[in-house]
Amino acid sequence: MTAVDPRDALDDPRPAPGRTPVPAQAAAPPDPSPGGVLGRRYRALTLGIISVVSLIAFEASAVNTAMPAVGQALDGIELYAFAFSAYFTASLFAMALSGEWCDRGGPLAPLFTGIATFGAGLVVAGSAQQMWLFVAGRGVQGIGGGLVIVALYVVVSRAYPEALRPSVLAAFSAAWVLPVIVGPLVAGSVTEQLGWRWVFLSIPVLVLLPLTVMLPALRKLPPRKGEERMDRRRILLALAVAVGAGLLQYAAQRRDWIAVLPVAAGLALLVPAVVRLLPRGTFRAARGLPSVVLIRGLAAGSLLAAESFIPLMLVTERGLSTTLAGLSLTGGGLTWALGSYTQSRPRLEPYRERIMGIGMVLMTAAILIVPLVLVPGVPVWIVAVAWVVAGYGMGLNISSGSVLLLKLSPPEEAGSNSASLQVSDALGNITFVGISGLLFSAFGGGAVDTHATPDVTNAASGQPAAFAAVFVTMAAVALTGSWVATRLKPAGDGRAPAARGGGRTAPVPGPRTPEASAER
Repeated sequence: MTAVDPRDALDDPRPAPGRTPVPAQAAAPPDPSPGGVLGRRYRALTLGIISVVSLIAFEASAVNTAMPAVGQALDGIELYAFAFSAYFTASLFAMALSGEWCDRGGPLAPLFTGIATFGAGLVVAGSAQQMWLFVAGRGVQGIGGGLVIVALYVVVSRAYPEALRPSVLAAFSAAWVLPVIVGPLVAGSVTEQLGWRWVFLSIPVLVLLPLTVMLPALRKLPPRKGEERMDRRRILLALAVAVGAGLLQYAAQRRDWIAVLPVAAGLALLVPAVVRLLPRGTFRAARGLPSVVLIRGLAAGSLLAAESFIPLMLVTERGLSTTLAGLSLTGGGLTWALGSYTQSRPRLEPYRERIMGIGMVLMTAAILIVPLVLVPGVPVWIVAVAWVVAGYGMGLNISSGSVLLLKLSPPEEAGSNSASLQVSDALGNITFVGISGLLFSAFGGGAVDTHATPDVTNAASGQPAAFAAVFVTMAAVALTGSWVATRLKPAGDGRAPAARGGGRTAPVPGPRTPEASAER
């Protein structure tokens, strides 16, 4: 997840030039609701937001648990990585569309459209009879998820006073805790007792709750004053990135000379569009905002790519049940929330860049520990321990990056910068999950016995080298993020590149002392 514009027309604590900065808490108006985010004024909206985030969190943990069974049942292990990357490929385009849609017409329409689309994607995936149709359903889910993610942060920006926003973002993180605990257990049990399809088909029923709870509060939001038309150029750039990434993923699955054609077309679409969509200097880790955006993609992509293959490795290499394999990821979700809480402590504010570096180092070490389970005699619980460490490092890194984005974003660029951070998330996920899938296939991962039962697989049928290649490569990506963390402080001139690709620059707001957001 990403940062939200912390300033609106009624709530801008930037100091006048040459004056002592006023802390955000002092500049913000007093909380009109004595009960905070759960007070009478904000209770319905807060519960609705938590419900939406919880649904997304449950779906994410459930998919990780059920995917080995899905790949085996649909005879599609070779498309295993596609089931994850399709979601993020589609969401990349949807996030850019949602950002423009929210800026022009408010978050109500994109939010509810996204929730409905997300539910439709679950139905398509759950009823799929072939792997390619399952992947398509995941893509539809991605469109819905992309619309929802951006709209939720716009809701937080516009509906809550600045003093309450850290609490709302902390609730985002807390909303992941219960789904992470029960998600693998429920998804594993449902997969074993009823079949993997019900993991997907049962979730859309729960969509009705947040729709009912949030609608009255969202209708009270004031209309957005902005440009009348969407920035079609930015939307088309995001579409080009999504199509280009899809072509590259398709080419990675082929083993003939024809693959050259989608590779060439994918690169032609992807490279120029990404350069224009992200802040100038992102890919050379320029100091300040570009490095904040870059490290987000490295962190999110390396963790997701590694996490996606853990259940499959434990099922095929160590013979664990689907439930136990999914439960190995539970601790990581809990410590992710703990890491988010840790970085939110005010006394750690001066060390935020260093905290992000520590988070990347922890992730690197954890990802390197995971493949040790491929060695006979190494206990399988080492994976769960490693993922506890990885989750804590991710919590430190992701939430701190969102806080830095707030500090480096002037009001007129906060929306596009927030979208850029989410694009980096999605692009990192797409890129590194795709690379992992390619490595997995190249090192013989497609030879895993797809006709064995999902719960007890002959470990000898697996391909340890394929899994090792994935985890070692993702550890290298996380280690690169540790170096990028040394470049997060902006250059001495106090200016940061704008998020849009036109090369504009904008002054960074004066120093502030906001409470850090804790989010996932």
